[in-house]
Amino acid sequence: MSSTKNAVVTGATSGIGEAIARNLATDGVRVTLVGRSDDRLARTRGRIVAAVPDADLRLERADLSLLGDVRRLAERLASPPPDIVVSNAAVVADVADRTPEGHQRTLATNHLAPYLLLRSLVDPIGARRARFVVVGASPRGLARTPVDLDDLELHTARGLGAPRSFRPFIAYARTKNMNAMFVYALARRLEGSGITVNGAHPGIIRGTHLGRSSNRGLLRAFAAISHLFSPGGPDVGADTPTWLATAPEVDTVTGQFFVKRRAVATAPHTTDPARCDRLWDESARLVGQPAAL
Repeated sequence: MSSTKNAVVTGATSGIGEAIARNLATDGVRVTLVGRSDDRLARTRGRIVAAVPDADLRLERADLSLLGDVRRLAERLASPPPDIVVSNAAVVADVADRTPEGHQRTLATNHLAPYLLLRSLVDPIGARRARFVVVGASPRGLARTPVDLDDLELHTARGLGAPRSFRPFIAYARTKNMNAMFVYALARRLEGSGITVNGAHPGIIRGTHLGRSSNRGLLRAFAAISHLFSPGGPDVGADTPTWLATAPEVDTVTGQFFVKRRAVATAPHTTDPARCDRLWDESARLVGQPAAL
């Protein structure tokens, strides 16, 4: 049996995701790059191979805003099952932007996709050891943006505030809080298994292209200001997620959120077990899965 580890990185065709994939390839891990475009996947493979000539890369095209694509992706990834999954893909979409399946696009891509993908891979992994890493956002920055558990799909504008051009970022922030809540809920459900689940904030990083689909108003201005004051590029942002995916010292650590390789507390509204369980159950309903894992 091969000792080569298999990793999956979503949102791998640029920015932090590409840097994580390159880091893993450098460590001798076989990496599956997940992205929406065959052309972008091929160009990313070219860049990684140029930096790591012996990189063992596989390409998987999937639109993670579509749950049907996520289900089919999970089926393809199940054999052989991954040892590492880094959920990194994220978008900032207009609040009114609905996928063909009827889900709000930011919610579908940033939360429902990792929720469905990771729980779908639990059975194929079985008793083997594996690490799930969910790339989130700043716990401090998100503390004042609790998830509205009564309106995950943003059918109302309740709590999104004004001006309207900034609302997509508030919706994005809510999904990043969902990422932390999902980490805690899944880690509890996998307690005693060989799978660890942790979250990571990569920092405010240049070159992520998160806001490229929302080039208007204050959201565009915020993206420009963030770019000016961000401390580093994708390689900086990839450090903590890569460390969580590979470092021996965190081999058995689970259910925590990390910033700069240090475990930190997230807001009480993200750690409350009742709220986490409610998000879990509602997410299960939205993706058509039973609540029980």
